Amino acid sequence: MFTSWQVSVRVVLLILAGVFVLAGAALGLAWLIRHDAVIWLAQANQWIADTVVQRLGYAGVFVLMAIESSVIPLPSEIVMPPAGDLARRLPDWTLGGVIAAGTLGSLAGALVNYALSLAIGRPVLLLLIRRYGRYLHVSLESYGRAEAFFQRHGAIATFVGRLLPGVRHLISIPAGLARMNLISFSLLTLAGAGLWSAILAYLGYWFGSDPQRLSEAMKAYSHWVVGGALALIALYVAWSVLRARRGGAAASGAGPGGG
Repeated sequence: MFTSWQVSVRVVLLILAGVFVLAGAALGLAWLIRHDAVIWLAQANQWIADTVVQRLGYAGVFVLMAIESSVIPLPSEIVMPPAGDLARRLPDWTLGGVIAAGTLGSLAGALVNYALSLAIGRPVLLLLIRRYGRYLHVSLESYGRAEAFFQRHGAIATFVGRLLPGVRHLISIPAGLARMNLISFSLLTLAGAGLWSAILAYLGYWFGSDPQRLSEAMKAYSHWVVGGALALIALYVAWSVLRARRGGAAASGAGPGGG
């Protein structure tokens, strides 16, 4: 139960936190742009491409994205952009092949999650997360968010969830627990994973083409880049404050005399 002044304190703290986040983000982004972070990222992307992804081939992209789609913490952001960079530079790599390998790998990992959750059930699943989730960076809270997202949006969550960090690798678990139609699950997962894989592969393909020119352009228009980033963060902070006020009001209304 929250009193009105407690709600006000929470809102003020959120606003102050938002101001600090905005200021820190502005300074950090401006510093990164000024110090050629774009070139660093392009070089790191190419290094991963040449030392890891190229040696593993398309099969490696498939396996790595299957792992990423499971509960094992392997970001797709360090798999697909390097593979996209290889498609730009090497004749035996194509963008279509990279996207296909990443998409099918994501589907394979999602099907493993689906089958596993269907086989063991929710009580055992929650017990395993409670005991061993910390080793995989999966908590009951993070799983709870994915489960709530699926319950709120239904089958389409398996498509949208593939595009959301923190939800992408878990959304197939509540789908399995709900015994979602396997064909619908597979098609929606293919669509979402294909879109995400294509975005990352195209970014890697485009990003490495001329990082020096891109860095210079970002410096020239840094005020717009920083302003746009801050606007997005400000919208997120405003949404968080509004949600906190609504949550606090609902909790105080549920107390004695609140109905």
